[in-house]
Amino acid sequence: MAKTPFNNEKYLKIQRANILNRVSEFGDKLYLEFGGKLFDDYHASRVLPGFKSDSKLQMLLGIKDKVEMVIVVNANDIISNKVRNDTLITYQEEVERLIDTYREVGLYVSSVVISFYNDNASINNFMTKLNNNGIATYRHYKINGYPQNIPLIVSEEGLGRNEYIKTTKPIVVVTAPGPGSGKMATCLSQLYHENKNGVHAGYAKYETFPVWNLPLNHPVNLAYEAATIDLNDVNMIDPFHLEKYGTLAVNYNRDVEVFPLLKNIFEHIYGASPYFSPTDMGVNMVGFAIDDDEKVKKACYREIVRRYYQTRKNVYLGRLPESSIEKVEIVLNKAQVSIDMRKSVKACLKVAEETGEPSLAIELPNGKIITGHRSDLFGACAAAILNTLKHLAKIDKNMYLLMPVVLKPMQELKMEFLHRSNARLRAEEVLLALSIQAKTNPLAELALKQLKKLDGCEAHASTLLSEVDLQTLTRLGIRVTEEPISYKKKLYNK
Repeated sequence: MAKTPFNNEKYLKIQRANILNRVSEFGDKLYLEFGGKLFDDYHASRVLPGFKSDSKLQMLLGIKDKVEMVIVVNANDIISNKVRNDTLITYQEEVERLIDTYREVGLYVSSVVISFYNDNASINNFMTKLNNNGIATYRHYKINGYPQNIPLIVSEEGLGRNEYIKTTKPIVVVTAPGPGSGKMATCLSQLYHENKNGVHAGYAKYETFPVWNLPLNHPVNLAYEAATIDLNDVNMIDPFHLEKYGTLAVNYNRDVEVFPLLKNIFEHIYGASPYFSPTDMGVNMVGFAIDDDEKVKKACYREIVRRYYQTRKNVYLGRLPESSIEKVEIVLNKAQVSIDMRKSVKACLKVAEETGEPSLAIELPNGKIITGHRSDLFGACAAAILNTLKHLAKIDKNMYLLMPVVLKPMQELKMEFLHRSNARLRAEEVLLALSIQAKTNPLAELALKQLKKLDGCEAHASTLLSEVDLQTLTRLGIRVTEEPISYKKKLYNK
């Protein structure tokens, strides 16, 4: 097995050890604020080749007998039906998905905290649903002046007003469906209650990025900036760490800005702060598991360019302001990379210009580029995948893999019974048809066996893709970008 730039096994081992050590420093219990995703962390797997998208989840499973999960969600996000940009599901649905996923792998989910609670029907119905399914729920309230008004915060009218979360494990992982959910405030609330009850509990933070022990402008950290344009995160040297220890450590603006207030809160709860810098609060060991820095840098350059196209798409769709493009261009300049390094873009646009149809180009790991464009039979995504599978299986590109006897009934179904606007087949539909024919057609079977080789390929589309095709590409491991335009200026991309 080829050695990967990032040593995932080493990471799992040292990360578990560091968390367990942090528990022992406090005594009875550790509230561990988890930032980012515990699974489906595709950003980390792209910038750190070898990092598994569920590495953090696997790390916790190695100590699951000591772990319980607490999920925090902002009541306002439930009421407004806030949707995640990546999964396109609501925060409420994401909470439910997280609970199911953690339970399925054997992690104990003890409770859900509703932060910024107010007496609202949708909130109360959600809490009833959770309670009926064995998940305890707790109400936490808005504290006026948080986090500046320390005397109010650390009082019975502040943190003391929140309902105390009953926990049983030494490591309480506090996670959320997205940013702004109130993880930090939940941890502080528990520290207040635990200290009042004589329990020696501590707090730590686990954020994969930025990587504190890599240089400020290391491509890994720049890729994080490009990925968080919507949050206005900026990497910076931790001034508190530098002052205390005389060494450089990288953190980001939000943690640095709020640290003096957090330190003050810790002092009010404990009598003295256990931490001298925001970097001290972290337990992230990912920087110690990089075995090939140059290959990691190259992966990060690709990710930064990918994020550039993603930002342009989000601006086009109105999800981000126009100024976001300038911000991501600043990151490009810091990294000294050009968007021209994404070879699939030029190939894709060339085919689109020649055919006058939406097109997709897939770049294989060896640099070979395969293209496909929309036709009466296939969408661009489906065509490109079929052509790529033929190439990988060394099948003549002019040979039919899918017989009319299979395709015609599928098209008739779409038009006559599902009332679609066209009979064109999408990528997932083509793959299903291919799997059916694989039972009787050796070439179709051979092509289908190449699917795993698509994992890690780069791709570019000449127009915005449908969410259905985007999800198919993502599940295949294809890293796609899109031109921020709709075909023929259609607002609804069917």
